[in-house]
Amino acid sequence: MSLNIRRVVWVVSALLLTFVVLRAYLHFSPGSNLYIGSYNIHHLFIGLLLITFAGLPLVLFNGNSWKLDLAAIAFGAGLSMALDEWVYLITTDGSDVSYLLPISLWGGVVMVGLAASYALGLAFYAHRYERANLALNPDTQKRRAS
Repeated sequence: MSLNIRRVVWVVSALLLTFVVLRAYLHFSPGSNLYIGSYNIHHLFIGLLLITFAGLPLVLFNGNSWKLDLAAIAFGAGLSMALDEWVYLITTDGSDVSYLLPISLWGGVVMVGLAASYALGLAFYAHRYERANLALNPDTQKRRAS
């Protein structure tokens, strides 16, 4: 297990920043909707597309590149979009007015907060695991130092 702390920062930052920017924008412009034909495309669905297209390269490819960092940012943004609407679409009628209800806001805060906490918890666990392995295996420390 190898921790990429830069990628953790990108994902968590994109997750939190997207939530704040999206909520602020839609609070001041609640009638903003994306329609394709007669279909109202909620940002949940855009988020799922971003999760899919950004998440697959993160799972399939190893390494450090700006392309994978960009995928991490897109993944965090997509996850934020999807989780922001999760409670809202379950507990309300899905209208623009309902999006501004406290249950929608606090549902988004809780879900995005849980996701960020989970990512940071995994990073903390991986960091401790790596440190424990280095302490148990001095040869690894020597190879890393050279």
